[in-house]
Amino acid sequence: MPSQQDVITVLKTIFDPEIPVDIYELGLIYEVKFSDVEGGQKVDIQMTLTSPNCPVAESLPADVKQRVAAMEGVADADVEVVFEPSWTQDMMSEEAKLELGFL
Repeated sequence: MPSQQDVITVLKTIFDPEIPVDIYELGLIYEVKFSDVEGGQKVDIQMTLTSPNCPVAESLPADVKQRVAAMEGVADADVEVVFEPSWTQDMMSEEAKLELGFL
């Protein structure tokens, strides 16, 4: 069965095309929850976007869902996009801030 860290590892391979930092380090992932279902685990992800008008508002969540659902042991994945709390630069990891020149 996949672990929280396994899912995070996959999420760290997904990048916002406008920003050279992965979506996990950007702070776009708010929550990852697991539940047992027939055939494996269901992974529910709550995420946000840098802006409600983000050009990848449709494709980025779909990419997250597809990549997580493809993981071994995952029977289903669901991605919910939320805008509360609103994303701010404070949500980025130190690594992301360094990469983007904020430190």
